[in-house]
Amino acid sequence: MSGKPPAGIFRDRKYTFFCSFSVSKYPGGESPQETRGLAPSAGLAKEDHSSYFHPMDLTDEIRACRLCEVRFQTTATAHEPRPVVWFRPAPAGQGPRLLIAGQAPGARVHLSGRPFTDPSGDRLRAWTGLEAAQFYDLSRIAIVPMGFCFPGYDAKGSDLPPPAVCARTWRARVIASLPDLRLTLLVGGAAIRWHLGARDVTATVRAWRDFGPRGIFPLPHPSWRNTGWLKRNPWFGDELLPELRARIRSVMEMP
Repeated sequence: MSGKPPAGIFRDRKYTFFCSFSVSKYPGGESPQETRGLAPSAGLAKEDHSSYFHPMDLTDEIRACRLCEVRFQTTATAHEPRPVVWFRPAPAGQGPRLLIAGQAPGARVHLSGRPFTDPSGDRLRAWTGLEAAQFYDLSRIAIVPMGFCFPGYDAKGSDLPPPAVCARTWRARVIASLPDLRLTLLVGGAAIRWHLGARDVTATVRAWRDFGPRGIFPLPHPSWRNTGWLKRNPWFGDELLPELRARIRSVMEMP
């Protein structure tokens, strides 16, 4: 999540809410304590959940989700849930090959209903070497954040973390509905912690070669807040990104 939303798009009970982001020092896009508890139970991601849901109904279920309605009403933005769903369940052999596991929609994405329609998305597309048409191609790419809804801001205008209940409720089912995944991009600390159980984002991204054989690339969040981190870690652009783009091209060219 990144950037300042258009003024006046959210209203609480007394006033139009103007907001800005507070600066985070963490390349995952949030402080370590913000997403505590997001890691799945042991073996959860490996379970076969296909027997108790119809894949083609899953996206509709998620779009109708209101689990966090009360939680969101207590935030400074006092907004309604709007799950942003950008994946298409498919039978084996017919699904997307690339998974982009993000954090949660920001304010702009809450309005657009399309993931990464913000400066973070521009930077992420530059990292991947993908044009917008490729990036949003549901037949080839699934974009699945740790939280499907914009979590809102606190009283100081800072990002709230994605509610842990979202990943607990939906993530295993979503992953089970995407049997053809060959490459996963873990974008930011929340996704890195859930999928890898790692809490040190910098150390995990620095060890990116260790995860390549598993088809995983851990990445910092592409937020403007991490521009300083990128300058301090030039190996990210010099070494990781060329290999990332090559792997993505290979996966996108699969029949």
